[in-house]
Amino acid sequence: MTRSFTALGAALMLLAAPVQAQQLSIATGGTGGVYFPYGGGLAEVIGAHVDGATASAEVTGASVENVALISRGDSDIALALADTVYQAFHGEGAFEGRQVDELRALASIYPNAVQIVTLADSGITSIEDLRGQRVSVGAPGSGTEVSAQTLLAANGITYDDFSPERLNFNETADALRDGDIVAGFWSVGPPTSSIMNLATTRSIRIIALTDEQIAAAIEVEPTFAPYTLRAGTYDGMDTPVQTISTPNVLIVNDDMDEELAFNITRAMFENVEELIAIHPAANDTTPDFSIASTPIPFHPGALRYFEEIGMTVQDHQRP
Repeated sequence: MTRSFTALGAALMLLAAPVQAQQLSIATGGTGGVYFPYGGGLAEVIGAHVDGATASAEVTGASVENVALISRGDSDIALALADTVYQAFHGEGAFEGRQVDELRALASIYPNAVQIVTLADSGITSIEDLRGQRVSVGAPGSGTEVSAQTLLAANGITYDDFSPERLNFNETADALRDGDIVAGFWSVGPPTSSIMNLATTRSIRIIALTDEQIAAAIEVEPTFAPYTLRAGTYDGMDTPVQTISTPNVLIVNDDMDEELAFNITRAMFENVEELIAIHPAANDTTPDFSIASTPIPFHPGALRYFEEIGMTVQDHQRP
């Protein structure tokens, strides 16, 4: 009899034990950009609003590396630039011969503005002035480098025309501050902390693009869109600056559980004010922006969310 009660008690204890939450990994970028704080905010939203799941943000080399992490199953969710995601899904550009057709989107979350920064007294006023100079084009394997290469090549400038340095955001800011480079590329949601910090110690200039340069870039890369940086985005930036932008896409593998994908998508949009409190880029995290700018199919769980709230997705966004 004692044994029976003991066995029954053990069984009841097992039934009462809490179910272990699924731990999700969110691949982001360097600590000097928007991906890492945004990913951290998303992890908090998941932990607070998705039953049975917790998440943590991981520092990575950003877009290109993040696509590989999702493809291999080493990360569950990742942030990546739309041009990188589009090329990977279709096996084009940097992904020619290695198509990653298992990629799916949960949403597009905010636009990345290409920000080409120099010091105010450098004499660099246009991308043509980069010829013969030492320029940071972004971290190796990052979406920033993909965007920089595409923009420059569309306007007749290749790596043979200048000395490219592959530095992350913080390293680029430090190299500009120290005079080791004359300009650097950021492809990130403005304002970003590394440029903000640089602007507090040095007078900076954001290099504007002409209408013709923007049109040339969009002709080569249709995921580009015109974007104007607002005056006052950074210290000393007194006038708006015309540039281009690329949407950022929240990607997963197509084998993610549909209910989990649905719950993450719903939690993000229904609690977006929590993300905005962490970074203002999340002001663009809306269903409308997602439908307008996501370049690959949505995951079935995300698609179900959009349809439940009455959104009409584009044909190419259906799995």
